[in-house]
Amino acid sequence: MAIEENNHNSNSIVNINAISDNVVLILDFGSQYTHLITRRIRQLAVCSVCLSGTSPLSAMAALNPSVIILSGGPHSVHEEGAPSLPDGFFDYVWEKGIHVLGICYGLQLLVKMMGGEVKPAESQEYGRMEVRTHEGSKLYGDIFVGERQSVWMSHGDEVVRLPEGFVVVATSLQNAIAAIENPHKRLYGLQYHPEVTHSVLGMETLRHFLFSVCGIIADWKLEDVLEEQIQTVRAMVGPVDHAICALSGGVDSTVAATLVHRALGDKLHCVFVDNGLLRYKERERVMATFKSDLHLPVTCIDATERFLNKLKGVTDPERKRKIIGGEFIHIFDEFSLDLEKKLGRKPKFLVQGTLYPDVIESCPPPGSGRNHSHTIKSHHNVGGLPEEMNLKLIEPLKWLFKDEVRKLGEILSVPQGFLKRHPFPGPGLAVRILGDVTEGNALDTIRLVDEIFINSIKDAGLYDSIWQAFAVFLPVKTVGVQGDKRTHSHAVALRAITSEDGMTADWYQFDPKFLAEVSAKICNSVRGVNRIVYDITSKPPSTVEWE
Repeated sequence: MAIEENNHNSNSIVNINAISDNVVLILDFGSQYTHLITRRIRQLAVCSVCLSGTSPLSAMAALNPSVIILSGGPHSVHEEGAPSLPDGFFDYVWEKGIHVLGICYGLQLLVKMMGGEVKPAESQEYGRMEVRTHEGSKLYGDIFVGERQSVWMSHGDEVVRLPEGFVVVATSLQNAIAAIENPHKRLYGLQYHPEVTHSVLGMETLRHFLFSVCGIIADWKLEDVLEEQIQTVRAMVGPVDHAICALSGGVDSTVAATLVHRALGDKLHCVFVDNGLLRYKERERVMATFKSDLHLPVTCIDATERFLNKLKGVTDPERKRKIIGGEFIHIFDEFSLDLEKKLGRKPKFLVQGTLYPDVIESCPPPGSGRNHSHTIKSHHNVGGLPEEMNLKLIEPLKWLFKDEVRKLGEILSVPQGFLKRHPFPGPGLAVRILGDVTEGNALDTIRLVDEIFINSIKDAGLYDSIWQAFAVFLPVKTVGVQGDKRTHSHAVALRAITSEDGMTADWYQFDPKFLAEVSAKICNSVRGVNRIVYDITSKPPSTVEWE
């Protein structure tokens, strides 16, 4: 079965059943943790994909899943218009022998649709809770019998009456239902989120469920994904058409370019656009690496003035993203016209390094017709593209998480220096300068601050321990004293996080001495900065970038 996302002219297609015979399908009902389930299951070397919970039954059946997991969500099952399963769902899973696991909202949906009852709870459960498993549970197995374990709850409703044939197999210390099962019908439910790290034995529970209860075989291999994508790209482009690849110098676009180059050879034409929003000496550094390490023919376009003119006076972050995404597409269209003159044929495809989290965080809100996830922000690769494009998108990494892309890069022999680079947003420094990016010397200031911060991290041997680190230019001035004089200069923020996949993150806890040294170095070296603050917010509640 081929999955295709119909975003604009996207040609991101994955033939899932060519990669694995053991597919776990996650139905998304809107939880921000939904795609973490996908990620956790892939960590177990099992193929997992996500569809909207309101997808038609035909779309689910076409994937030929062995297991279906119903995600959590922000809705209540007794609300009017709450998302539900399609008609015929249970007849289908029973006929095919498919195991179903409901998580949080998914559990409550199972209960309601099977004839049980769910009501608003007298006391809501959010955060860490302790539960105790019961003897004889198939969901937990012998290794969990009677154990108390810390789990992550996030619900305001509770099951007050179980459907016929279901039994309770775990309860909270307050005696609330934490897990249920009906092994005869292969239906299981967890009221908590096993996919988050706060649920200490969550991964063990998923492992036991998939391998011991469902009999899933761990056969998800990135080598198979690579071969399938190469064949898919070749089939998309055909024997005569050409593609353009937008290179940024980051991990995602570099791996995407290397993969597509292996598929198309000299029918791929790479372009690097300097939009004036790059880091310190980024253009010179990445162009040298493209030439010496990757051996890719890359055309460099300096569009600094063009982008900054468009962004002048713009302060709204979403508008900045849209402007930048649209301008990139216009440049690629123009580049393709120049290539048409040289080749006698206009390229029809644009390669982008869009990742799964990019797509997830650009999900439209309820009522949009796609799913029930709440939009976090639009991404330049997804939400920033104009409705009408003259180029069709090829996004070979669209179903992968960042760590999977790095592993794929290793298979493709991409240099480690590229693979270990911290992520850099497509809109560049436009989302790291709060407000108008063209005002004053904000760009030059944040470049120097960022360079000092990153070099200090590298000198301390911490770079590879941090998922992402960067500086943010704040639109405020503060009073200071420098050189025995009163100053009224800018404040900048530093941010460093740890993460596995970019979906959730914790702030990195530097030694205070390190932060003090970095702060002094920045204030002494960068004119116009007299105050440094450090961001100690996790994701959630914040996103990684400030805009």
